[in-house]
Amino acid sequence: MVEVEEPDEKSHPLLASSSSRSGDFTRTGTLWTAVAHIITGVIGSGVLSLAWSVAQLGWIAGPLAMVVFGMITVVSSNLLCDCYRYPDAEKGHIRNRSYAEAANSYLGKTSMWVVGIFVQESYYGYGIAYTITSAICMRAILKSNCYHEKGHDAPCNYDDTSFMLLFGAVQLVFSQIPDFHSMKWLSVIAAIMSFAYSTVGLSLGLARVVESGEVRGEIGGVPTSSLASKVWLSGQALGDIAFAFSFNIILLQIQDTLRAPPPENRTMKKASMVATLITGVFFLLSGCFGYAAFGDLAPGNILTGFGFYEPYWLIDIANAFVVIHLVGGYQIFSQPLFADFERYVEKRHPDNGFIINEYVMKLPLLPPLRLNLLRLCFRTAYVASTTVLGISFPYFNEVLGVLGALNFWPLAIYFPVEMYLSQNKIRAWTGIWVSLQAFRIFCLLCTIVALIGSVQGLLSRKLS
Repeated sequence: MVEVEEPDEKSHPLLASSSSRSGDFTRTGTLWTAVAHIITGVIGSGVLSLAWSVAQLGWIAGPLAMVVFGMITVVSSNLLCDCYRYPDAEKGHIRNRSYAEAANSYLGKTSMWVVGIFVQESYYGYGIAYTITSAICMRAILKSNCYHEKGHDAPCNYDDTSFMLLFGAVQLVFSQIPDFHSMKWLSVIAAIMSFAYSTVGLSLGLARVVESGEVRGEIGGVPTSSLASKVWLSGQALGDIAFAFSFNIILLQIQDTLRAPPPENRTMKKASMVATLITGVFFLLSGCFGYAAFGDLAPGNILTGFGFYEPYWLIDIANAFVVIHLVGGYQIFSQPLFADFERYVEKRHPDNGFIINEYVMKLPLLPPLRLNLLRLCFRTAYVASTTVLGISFPYFNEVLGVLGALNFWPLAIYFPVEMYLSQNKIRAWTGIWVSLQAFRIFCLLCTIVALIGSVQGLLSRKLS
């Protein structure tokens, strides 16, 4: 049975989202729900590539790069946390519930549009990356079982396309979750899954090192045929590391779920520090133990490196955890994009029934299911497009590197610094101004190297 409900501010997610600037819905988030959201967004496909990244950089530059990117993440997230309220970080009466809104408040409309383009592209890119990663992990499960049953010489080859289509079908269902505030349970489950598979990968790397009694790898990383190749691969590795740590694009949406008091920026700074410390330790250990276990042969996805050997069942479980986590991670990065688009359309056409009406389906033994035609059509098209692009560019490390490098400097460095300078009215050539400019220039150089190397790697794979 289907009933049509006229929207009101409590029942319609778009109006609820639109009214959030005034605080019309109840925020119940805590330090630990924020940590769960961050971990769900951060420990994703990025952690799986870190052994490969350390292998390209070597035993000194690899771990050092992860420590540096972790510190950069803490600094930039602290700057962005203070931009949630305007004009004062703790007492400002205007809530900036998204990155673009914060840019508009502190820097104006031009900056808002630039930030909006980068943010939406980043959300979309995460959807593609997670689609690719899920297919790799599902294929690894079948492949390891095939080798276990038929031997390592068996022709156990599987195509990624069917797995990407399956992941897309699952996302079609979960994409109908109305908004970010309805996703606490999904984030908690996804965070648990991310800890589980990261622990498995880390433990198996350690076990392999103990079993062989040998720490593999070189100070300078994987040797290459030319200096140019080393630069490109090192740049791609930096892009992968940047991708692994980045969560600034969803920081303000997470902060908008927090209850107050205490002030939201204080809670969010603690959550960012705790989550970055936890994920940073996991990243460092996973990358280093993976490199120590495989040396120059470290795979792009660490779990596929163990996946064809015993204990195959444990690797299967870890890969299954990755897929479950990516189902939640996909939504963590897609829901803000959904909300921005739907809010924009609703404001342009506030009286259109296709946009604002909700249809309540009452199913036996299940809670009422609320459907909105705009939400159904747009989100279905969105999921379909990320699936098609994932099928077209199924290159795990290269895609992660491009996404990480493309978005790192503008979203994690440039705009947080600009908003901080504007908010605190810091004059040019003061000590803190010079320090922040040096910080930006250093990160810009890292970004340029990472982007060039990652694009070169992606084009080489596509043309080969």
